[in-house]
Amino acid sequence: MKRRTFLSLGATGALGLLHATRFPRHASAQQKVPYGESRLGLSDNFRDGSLYIPKSYTPDVPMPLVMMLHGYSGAAQSVRSSFTIAEELGVVIIAPESRDLTWGQSIPGFDADVKYLGAAFRYVEAGLNLDLSRIALGGVSDGAGYALSMGLAYGDTFNHIMVFSGGIMIPVRRQGKPRIFMSHGLNDQQMPIDRTARRFVPKLKEEGYDLTYKEYEGGHGTPPYVMREAFEWFTRSGK
Repeated sequence: MKRRTFLSLGATGALGLLHATRFPRHASAQQKVPYGESRLGLSDNFRDGSLYIPKSYTPDVPMPLVMMLHGYSGAAQSVRSSFTIAEELGVVIIAPESRDLTWGQSIPGFDADVKYLGAAFRYVEAGLNLDLSRIALGGVSDGAGYALSMGLAYGDTFNHIMVFSGGIMIPVRRQGKPRIFMSHGLNDQQMPIDRTARRFVPKLKEEGYDLTYKEYEGGHGTPPYVMREAFEWFTRSGK
């Protein structure tokens, strides 16, 4: 499947999306842009998501985008720490919320979650001027595993993947060759490093992926400096 196919998974009819025309399409004036954090307003239930637009965004300059996925039983607020970094570095963030307590794996690549991610991406791309050479799918914990699997499967859309303490890697297929940043704590008790990152990294490198790997002292949570390092890696890409 190509990028167009990923986007079509989020067709409005498939999800019963609400308020799809609320967001300004290619705003011609800065005052039309909803700067800061706002709700996406795409879902007809309480599980929706947030959008963060830095104050440095201008409609005439393409800006990189990260879609950041929360961990188990989390919500968009779980990844708000990344908004401060995005404001400083000039990155748009979509923080969608899983359709259930965590990200689905029942139909890999075609579950309700990936359909919602497609819808959210289409919605934001229609309203903002995005740098399509720097589009990342990232996540923490359960969200990191889902981001890795879906990022490898839809690498023609997400040309970067950022994995923070991920525990799984079960892509339905490989598509494209996204660049990868992966980090993991040496003392992670929930997703032990020897069963996760240290297995994933050699395999991905053998397959030819451009992969940056960071181990750090600590447990399952991602230190702020590691999150910042990943965003700096991402924003430097292609420059």
